[in-house]
Amino acid sequence: MTPRRHSPWPGEPLDDSEIPARRATPGDESSAVRRALTDEGRAASHDTPVGRTPAPQDGPSDESRHPRATLAGPVPRVPAPEVSPDDGPLVERLADAVAASDAPDVVFALSRHGRRSIVSGGTAVPPPLPRGNLRYEIGSATKTFTGLLLARLIRSGRLSGGEPAAALLAGGRPSGAHPVTLAHLITHTSGLPALPAGFFLRGLPAWTTNPYARFPDARVVEAFVRHRPRHRPGTRWRYSNYGVAVLGHALATATGTPWEDLLTDQVLRPLGLDGTTLRADDSGFDALGHGRDGVSLVPAFDAGGFQAAGAVRATPHDLLTFLEAHLDPTGVSPLLAPALRAVRRPVLRRGIGHRHVHTIAWFRHPTDGGPMYFHSGATLGQQAFLGFRADTGTALAAVCTRRFRAHEPFVATAYALLAQE
Repeated sequence: MTPRRHSPWPGEPLDDSEIPARRATPGDESSAVRRALTDEGRAASHDTPVGRTPAPQDGPSDESRHPRATLAGPVPRVPAPEVSPDDGPLVERLADAVAASDAPDVVFALSRHGRRSIVSGGTAVPPPLPRGNLRYEIGSATKTFTGLLLARLIRSGRLSGGEPAAALLAGGRPSGAHPVTLAHLITHTSGLPALPAGFFLRGLPAWTTNPYARFPDARVVEAFVRHRPRHRPGTRWRYSNYGVAVLGHALATATGTPWEDLLTDQVLRPLGLDGTTLRADDSGFDALGHGRDGVSLVPAFDAGGFQAAGAVRATPHDLLTFLEAHLDPTGVSPLLAPALRAVRRPVLRRGIGHRHVHTIAWFRHPTDGGPMYFHSGATLGQQAFLGFRADTGTALAAVCTRRFRAHEPFVATAYALLAQE
């Protein structure tokens, strides 16, 4: 499919024709992101809708996998669900969603004004540990963590978003007239393809198990440094796991901090996410993925050089904590709270009638009461859906252990539940 022309920032219509988008002057993209992520963007914070239509599969394709980022250590913190008698109808809806998902292991975790209801089940024999206590691969939903990290670094003044990625990754190489910036990479407007050249050839021997593991950090960076975009950065939107992976390496280089440590120090630790990591280990807390048949086991995902695009694995409780922080940054680390508010502000609109609206971390759709923010993700053996709505004070984290299939019910079920809640 030919990518649509798009105008990357608010107020600029996205045309669905192949008429060139309005020509932006150098720096427009990064300044738009800067406005959205600083007090300059306060006026743009009105909540209106996002991303795709009905249920989105906007995460990495089916195959974004994760390595472990930080804390393996102690048993993950697992708060007890708080369910009152009045929550009966909600629990029934969650149970229906679990059943409709038709996967070996399924967890639907919902928080409404801070009260959590968690329902789990599945077609497989229950694992040794409760399903709600396991860590699940969230695939492309990892990009919401990466977007928050970038917002944190911009709000702190360490970065602007307008830095040319090649200058960071290629030893100060001249960036040219129209460089790919950090802002382009996080908003999928860099002109990079979904995956780098050579990925399919190298990944083929492990295509059904772990193709990303065969493309390590150095190859991702090398492929980017050699790449010559077909389109000027900032003129077209194209979802790219590759672009966000490059962003992760650029942020690590710019800060002089390895990716795992950077994400841990700036996002995971301030939020208390001790049940969130970037790779599986032998602790017994990692859910096992399954193929499309729902029976055959799939190896734990190894994201290789794509950690920023899809490496996070987390418990449902940690995912709810992450989402609740977006709903109410009060009480969150004062260093992170401004970034949590900033990632709800739109920075890009595209499509007929501006139907597709994006922040630097989330897809955003309208509901009758206000906007709904969400991101889905998938690996070769697991899926996830994260979303929240400020108008109802609702956060939803849904995970399952079955590879994405045609006419997959899981994402559609989760999307519909949040949209109706």
